[in-house]
Amino acid sequence: MRQKQVIGILTWREGQRFSEPDYLRRLVKAGWKLGAEVYLFSHQDVNTKERKIKGFTPKAGGGWESKWFPWPEVVIDRYRRRVPQYMRLRHSGLFDFANSPFSKKWRVTKLLAEDQRVSRWVPETHVYKKGKVMAMLRRHPLLYIKPGNGTGGRSILKVAAVGKQYQLQGRDKQYGKHNIRVENAVAVENWVKRWVTKQRISDGNFLVQQGLDLALIPNRVADVRLLIQKNEEGVWDVTGCAVRMGTSGSATSNLHGGGKAISFPQFMVKRFGEESAPRIQRECHTMAHQIAQTLEEKFGRMMEFGLDIGVDVSGRAWLIEVNPKPGREVFRQMGDRKTYELAIERPIQFALQLAKAGSGKQEKQRKEVV
Repeated sequence: MRQKQVIGILTWREGQRFSEPDYLRRLVKAGWKLGAEVYLFSHQDVNTKERKIKGFTPKAGGGWESKWFPWPEVVIDRYRRRVPQYMRLRHSGLFDFANSPFSKKWRVTKLLAEDQRVSRWVPETHVYKKGKVMAMLRRHPLLYIKPGNGTGGRSILKVAAVGKQYQLQGRDKQYGKHNIRVENAVAVENWVKRWVTKQRISDGNFLVQQGLDLALIPNRVADVRLLIQKNEEGVWDVTGCAVRMGTSGSATSNLHGGGKAISFPQFMVKRFGEESAPRIQRECHTMAHQIAQTLEEKFGRMMEFGLDIGVDVSGRAWLIEVNPKPGREVFRQMGDRKTYELAIERPIQFALQLAKAGSGKQEKQRKEVV
């Protein structure tokens, strides 16, 4: 009888508390359905002497159970915290990973902005420093100040010129709303200086980014979340994309802040018409494929990216952000169960393809670009 392929999922845990437990539970179960032995583990669960892993799997009634598992043939990295123990394990050479280490948000933005294949989609972006906000306001009437290591829409500030004044809107680290007006660019610079000091997430930099007019609906921000993944043949394929629409008056479209997800074709046809909507969709797909290819060249093998794409009022697509460990809840919120389930299955399908081909034994992954 043929043995099952063994896939490990590396993630953060403390006791039996995991990051993103709902998604990881679904990921393990998707692996079981595909006939694989799949389990979760963290850096503290690796026994290198006996070459076995203390793994965790979901129990039928909720919660987790643990036991010793065989060494995984391929590991999917879902660890989101760059703690020293994780970084040591990641670079130890002990495992064949489906996805390579990635760099910080600012380094990725800079890398893409300097690559002529993809630079046309990247808004002007700089690391925050004194005077940078005033300099950028001379070129752009709209700016975003955002943490280089943030997630979930926290600590993002929108700065917009309104006549001779400036309006500042944002959400702080606790998702509290801020909405004020100031008289001039000097006042903006001073306000932003206080914001980046108070709203810093751990030790990360803040970025100052050219704002895009994404008000496709009056007084709301709308953007696109696109998921591109390797399929069971190891080929990049767009799994799905959806429009995220923010709450009235919000500076972001983030679902954590009360935004909602809408069908991409339905929204774009309504806003831009039946002729323009397919062109915008093709542009988003082209961007995703080119960015995935470019980043894989730089970092080594990858398996999925979530792209946040801004479509401005003229119908032009821009890259806002790229995430190598993306969520996929947008499809569930939209009610697209089929795409949601495919988005969960694909990482396992790709890991199984690697395990069957034994390709990790031949392919040496590059270390993180620093």
